[in-house]
Amino acid sequence: MNRVRPFEPLTRNPHLLTILANFWPREYDFSGYPMERRLVQTDPDTQVLVQTQFPQGKPVGEVVLLHGLEGGGDSGYNVSMAWHALEAGLVVHRFHMRTCGGTEKLCKTLYHAGLTSDLRSFLEQTSAEGRGLPIFLIGFSLGGNVALKLAGELGTSSLIHGVCAVSTPIDLAASARRIAGRDNFLYERRFVTRMKARLIGTGRYKESDFQGARTIFDIDNVITAPSFGMGNAENYYRTQSSQNFLGEIRVPGLLIQAKDDTFIPFESFGHPALRSNPQLRLLAPGHGGHVGFLAKTGQRFWVDEAALGFIGDVLGVRMPVASGNASGKSGR
Repeated sequence: MNRVRPFEPLTRNPHLLTILANFWPREYDFSGYPMERRLVQTDPDTQVLVQTQFPQGKPVGEVVLLHGLEGGGDSGYNVSMAWHALEAGLVVHRFHMRTCGGTEKLCKTLYHAGLTSDLRSFLEQTSAEGRGLPIFLIGFSLGGNVALKLAGELGTSSLIHGVCAVSTPIDLAASARRIAGRDNFLYERRFVTRMKARLIGTGRYKESDFQGARTIFDIDNVITAPSFGMGNAENYYRTQSSQNFLGEIRVPGLLIQAKDDTFIPFESFGHPALRSNPQLRLLAPGHGGHVGFLAKTGQRFWVDEAALGFIGDVLGVRMPVASGNASGKSGR
C-alpha cells in the first residue's frame, strides 16, 4: 500500500551525507500543532521531558520519537519526522532520555543505550490515558537500540504496535570500535565533549573525573557502566545490545540501515534473527551515511517517507508524505 521509493542519495559520500543531514534546515510552520512540554515521572528518582503535539483532525495513531547520543527533541531528524507524522495524522511524542533536554538535575542516574525502563513507564502512562490508539516507536541511532531492545523485552505486549529503528548500533561493541576509527575522529570528539558537559551538568561529576577519557568507550568504561552496576564497558555493550533481543520481537519491525554508515559496521546486520524473525524487515540502501538519507529528488528526508510508509502498512492506511523542497519548508 505504501511503496517506498528507492533511495537516490544527494551524494554518495557517507561523511558528507551525515554532516549535511545534521545541518540541513527544517523550516516548518508548526503553529497549527501547539507543543505540550511535560515532565514525566518514570520512577521515584527520575523525571524525563516529553514534547507532545496533536494532529489536526482525528488521529490515526501515536508515534514516540527517540533521539540518538546527545540528541534531543530539536535534533533535525526529530523535527522533520515530527512534521511529517503530524501531517499524516499521528500524535507525536518527542521523548527525551533521562538527563537530556535540561533535566540533568531531575535524575539520579544517567541514560545509556539499553535503558528501557523510562520509555516503558511512559508508554504505560500513555496507554492509561485511554485514547486507545496504536503506538509506534521510531528510534534514531542510540534511540533505535533502546526501541528495539524494549520491543524484544515486551514481546507480545499491547503497549506498542510496531517499531522502526534508523541507523542503529545493534552491536554496541562493534559500533564503539568503529566510531573510534581515524575517519570518525571529529564526530567522536564532538560526542565526547557533549557527554562530558552533560555529566558535569548533573552536579555529580567534575572535569577531573574524566582525566584520560578521550573516547566514548573511555566514558562508558569509567562512568556509564559502573554507575549502572555493569562493571565495565565490555559488559555494558555485551548485555545492552539490541541484537540480543531481536529474536523476541513480536510486533512488526523495520530496520533502516545504510551499508556505508561510518559509525556502524554493516556486518552487524547479518545477525540470524533478521532472517529468522518474520516480524522484522531490513531496508538497507547502499548509501546514506549515519542518519543521513538526504534524497536527490522528491521528499528530501527519505527516511521519514520510509518510516511513515511502514506505519501506514501496519495500520492498513495510506500515509502520504509531502514532497517538500530543498529547505524542507512546508509551504503552508
